[in-house]
Amino acid sequence: MASRACDGCDTSVSIAGGIANIWSQESRPTEGIVLELGDDTEHFLCYDCIDQLPDDREVTAADVAAL
Repeated sequence: MASRACDGCDTSVSIAGGIANIWSQESRPTEGIVLELGDDTEHFLCYDCIDQLPDDREVTAADVAAL
């Protein structure tokens, strides 16, 4: 499985897709997703960082930088 660094905490997390584990049949869950934020920016964030984002207003790149 491929990995990618989280834009919030810079931790390397596994992501689904591609053929990286086609022969080993390794099955690891995806640990993050790309979010399109209210200010039209996109950021790949792990689930731990997503949980830290504010949920009472529109999230922006400044919120990601604050992580």
